[in-house]
Amino acid sequence: MRAVTTVTGQSYATPLFLPVFEHGNDFITTDDLQADFGVRGIITNAYLLYKQRALRRRLVEQGVKDFLGFDGLVVTDSGAFQQLSGPLYLSNAKIIAYQQDIGADVISPLDVITTPGDNRTTAEKKLKATLRRIEEGQALVDRAVLAGVQQGGRFLDLRARAMEALVKLGSRYVALGSLVPFFNKRHDVAFACAVIRQARAALGPEVPLHLYGAGDPLELPFYVAFGCDVFDSSSFIHYARGGWCMTPYGAFRVEDLTPETPGLAESPHGRGDAEALAKDVPRLARHNLWVILDVLEDTRRRQEAGTLFAHLERLVAAHQRWFPESRLAASWARMSAERTWA
Repeated sequence: MRAVTTVTGQSYATPLFLPVFEHGNDFITTDDLQADFGVRGIITNAYLLYKQRALRRRLVEQGVKDFLGFDGLVVTDSGAFQQLSGPLYLSNAKIIAYQQDIGADVISPLDVITTPGDNRTTAEKKLKATLRRIEEGQALVDRAVLAGVQQGGRFLDLRARAMEALVKLGSRYVALGSLVPFFNKRHDVAFACAVIRQARAALGPEVPLHLYGAGDPLELPFYVAFGCDVFDSSSFIHYARGGWCMTPYGAFRVEDLTPETPGLAESPHGRGDAEALAKDVPRLARHNLWVILDVLEDTRRRQEAGTLFAHLERLVAAHQRWFPESRLAASWARMSAERTWA
């Protein structure tokens, strides 16, 4: 099994889920994450911390781990997503240096997000700009691990070119960017898995591979099977706010929950009165997080035992019985024709 290793020598076995944690949220604390859920790593947005002038210097002096009260792996985001809403007035070099100065373990460049609608010319320009920013960051970083972020949009050949460049740059940790728009509730995971498989083949067996924004427990075992190791998302909160209850077999609307809903009885936060769970958004969020973490732990055990492929076959069949309109079975049939596993 691969592991994420920090510059100070701490090692975190994969597969690994990093809940998105933002300072000041009213849903869950870092104490909860560690004591109640055994979370080993989190991801937080360094740009959102940086832009709060009252906190900026304090974070440098205190350190992000002490400030957040979390002593595990801390990965930081650069604010790349916020660029979609307007200019950040912050350079790549400055936000990289800030992430390192606050003591994050894995830090991110200010990569240029590629949307599915971007044409080839635009996607290629964004890919090149991202690679320049990674190269700039490598000259600045010596107390953290800098993520090499792959761009390329919907073009597999551009993504392959980006991965070749990241390998040449010697990236020790690689993240797959701009795939969130390809995740959908109908669960066609073919493109994401093709990107993962291609990236793993280029990287070899040792380098951790992070899929930005992945947090659906149904899909995570497929991504692990194709070679991905690290995932992050605030999906457990967003789904709860939207009235969705996660299970290993798919998400159900809370009004449709019954005591027989598959996967519900096993959760310590989902047992009992399904109607009460539907009315309690924080409890539903905790249930959703528990499901994500439990699914990844189960996936790890099956991967080590060599039974993951058979499990995916059963998972597809069970999911399609509950969600007959899903595209998971069709996309899985296309992918499993080429049994290239990590």
